[in-house]
Amino acid sequence: MLDTEVIFPFLVVSIALCLAPGPDNLFVLAQSATHGRAAGLRVTAGLCTGLLFHTLAVVFGLAAIFQASAVAFTLVKIVGVGYLLFLAWKAFTARAQKLENPDRPSNGGFYRRGVIMNVTNPKVSIFFLAFLPQFVNAERGAVSGQVVILGLMFIGATVMVFGGVAFMGGALRDFLVRSPKTQSIMNKASAVLLALLAVRLAVASIR
Repeated sequence: MLDTEVIFPFLVVSIALCLAPGPDNLFVLAQSATHGRAAGLRVTAGLCTGLLFHTLAVVFGLAAIFQASAVAFTLVKIVGVGYLLFLAWKAFTARAQKLENPDRPSNGGFYRRGVIMNVTNPKVSIFFLAFLPQFVNAERGAVSGQVVILGLMFIGATVMVFGGVAFMGGALRDFLVRSPKTQSIMNKASAVLLALLAVRLAVASIR
């Protein structure tokens, strides 16, 4: 269905896009630097689940609705902004913990953070709507099947890059978190980053 002339350039572009600083990889970095690499990896898994949603949104036309309807776009965006501000408040009010008893992900909380953050960003669906079809050719078979394959390939690139970001953030936490004061600074920095991401999403437009 897809040949190497499509697969190779698509993977190169996908990896480059994942490496470019953006809300998702900054979110992974902040969570892993604050809570450890396990948290970052769970957030990555959640974000990738969200990307699967956006891939299917392109297949079933939901992304086109976001692009055409300012109301639908705004409603989803409001949910995303509210959730990011909620996470920012939690980070800002978090207490420092001893290294012997560090904060650990539990009950899929970090995974859910990744899913919710990604799914409630309609710009991702619109990006996929513009990006994936560029590598689709109806002469190669079912268009929907090609979109799903390309979406899965993009998710694979995301796992590779964001997984590396999570390990980097985890190493940063192991290096920096030596005192309650340092942890407090990291929590506040994470809160500021989350608030900035919320602002960025709030001012996002359909086009």
